[in-house]
Amino acid sequence: MNFLYPGFLFALLSVAIPVIIHLFNFRKFKKIYFSNVQLLKEVEQQNSSREKLKNLLILISRILAIVFLVLAFAQPYLPVGEKNQRLSNIVSIYVDNSYSMEAVNKDGNLLDEAKRRAKELIKAYGLNDKFQLLTNDFEGKHQRLLNHDEFLKALDEVEISASNRNLQQILNRQENILSGSANKYSFIISDFQQNISDGNNLKTNKDIQYSFLKLNATALPNVAVDSVWSLSPNHQPGANERLVVQLKNYSEEDAVNIPLKLTINNQQKALSSVSIAAGKTNRDTLNFSGLTAGWQKGLLSIKDFPVTFDDTLSFSFKVDSSLPVLSINGPDAGSYIKALFGADKYFKLTENLESNINYSGFSNYGLIVLNGLRNPSSGLAQQLKAYLKGGGSAVIFPNLDADIRTYNSFLNGLSLPAIQSLNTTETRVDKIDLQNPIFKAVFEEIPKNLDLPIANRYFSFVERNSTNKESLLSFTGGRLYFAKYGVDDGAVYLAATGLNPADGNLARHPVFVPLMYRLALSAENETALYYNIGTDNALIGKKISLGKNQTLKLTAKNFEAIPEIRQVDGKTIIYVADQIKAPGFYNLNLADSLIAVYSFNISRSESAMHYLKSSELSKLAGKNNLKIYDTDKDAVKLISGSNKIGQTLWKLCLILSLIFIAAEILLIRFFNKTKKTK
Repeated sequence: MNFLYPGFLFALLSVAIPVIIHLFNFRKFKKIYFSNVQLLKEVEQQNSSREKLKNLLILISRILAIVFLVLAFAQPYLPVGEKNQRLSNIVSIYVDNSYSMEAVNKDGNLLDEAKRRAKELIKAYGLNDKFQLLTNDFEGKHQRLLNHDEFLKALDEVEISASNRNLQQILNRQENILSGSANKYSFIISDFQQNISDGNNLKTNKDIQYSFLKLNATALPNVAVDSVWSLSPNHQPGANERLVVQLKNYSEEDAVNIPLKLTINNQQKALSSVSIAAGKTNRDTLNFSGLTAGWQKGLLSIKDFPVTFDDTLSFSFKVDSSLPVLSINGPDAGSYIKALFGADKYFKLTENLESNINYSGFSNYGLIVLNGLRNPSSGLAQQLKAYLKGGGSAVIFPNLDADIRTYNSFLNGLSLPAIQSLNTTETRVDKIDLQNPIFKAVFEEIPKNLDLPIANRYFSFVERNSTNKESLLSFTGGRLYFAKYGVDDGAVYLAATGLNPADGNLARHPVFVPLMYRLALSAENETALYYNIGTDNALIGKKISLGKNQTLKLTAKNFEAIPEIRQVDGKTIIYVADQIKAPGFYNLNLADSLIAVYSFNISRSESAMHYLKSSELSKLAGKNNLKIYDTDKDAVKLISGSNKIGQTLWKLCLILSLIFIAAEILLIRFFNKTKKTK
């Protein structure tokens, strides 16, 4: 038998106390002579030998009660069999270093407590045992075994990380290194925030002994900047911008007048104050302007204590000095497109003849207009298909005098409806979808009798599948006049008529200018405002052309990396894997040129300061060989000594101590009841 806390055995010296009391209270019987026994009311007759036995039993009970009480504090245990003791040990210890571990409880910072518990764990193992230190970073250096001193050094270097993992990922990672014939032990030290579990039962290895050490975190009120998105489909220099900010209150108390600030390129652009009910979200729209061309670095911030890691959210976007538009013109296209986009210096119009199309530059344009093509080829359809896969937008105004079969072959290549026939009956457009984003911000007040375009000639289409169709303008019965079709990641706007005056009055109608401007501005492929560390590992942007021996670099303060890139469907996909560790802005450079600015934030999954209970952890563990310990109640040395401890005996010692205390009480009260005489 061994002891977890042998220092308590010095308290056995207290056994001398009842012995001394017994010796000083030892009494001898004496004869006392009375001249007249009638003077005594009552004489108690006692047997001397029985009294001595009683006192001796009481003394023994007191001594044993003290001995077993001391043993209970020393925590005796029986070692396991010699077979297991002869085997070496491999121990994997996971230390949760997510942002929730910045919280403070009665023992201080949770991460510091986790490190302290890990140090206590390995003290119970031998110098020849091997250890793995695992954190949320899942770095390569965490996939090797360390000796005692190397483990302690690595443990001191653990810092808070923006990454977070779920329990099954952690257990799987530990299982990869826990192999061989040694005793294998897995320890998870965490506050066990609710987001650490996906709700599914854990899968474990029967050859590994698992232990969860639950740190007791204090539930704290918290308000976070949850997300942000732009209401402006296009960013122009000097234009008014609208930004929607969503804040979330994770606590059970109302948050009142939370100050909110927006800065762009370190210049304050907007201030606001938001109140949020307990457990709810609230949105606020911020308006600002005065941006110049180039990449913009935005930062939203609130003041909320004591949890502060989610009080800021960074984002980035680009303000373009111009929007490139390509118009591919047929022989009778007219000059309406040129007059339209040439009137606004923001639009940079390029015109190609149908017979001389530059296919290689398609990806450089925000919008491509096919204006009155007489003979659209299958090659053009293929190039447009690739352009649309990259998120581009195209508008088709057909040539009504062209061969229908040629046009149908072209439309089929783009998965668009086929032309059925040419109608020459004058028909007025019957309906306009004013709720569509294209028209939603055009009309300040909707007139009762809205004047709509007239078509003198138009194509009728065979529409077998309308799931990807949005009708912007339509004839009676929903027949197509001008509609949007989703094609891959892009959009095609198809008109039933051309822009020639003989075909109708669309080009001269008041709705034409806002229609074309709005779809051109909406056609700009908006990149993500921000990404989350640890979850978003692929950055998608416009196609980047690289020359021979050229590479892209991702840079930030004290950071530089060469990411993996792939060119897919007119887009450049940049893979960052787990290279991004810290929140902030990262510049993508090609040589000395700035290509893009990406913003990374900490995932808001850590913002909810709610924790799994021991009963919930037990339910996740099921019947697996997994034990759950509360670090406030269970001795870490006891947990870590599982490789040596077969059975603990402190509970038995405590019960025996109580039994002997009860025996003493019974002996004093009932043993050798005295006989009374008068």
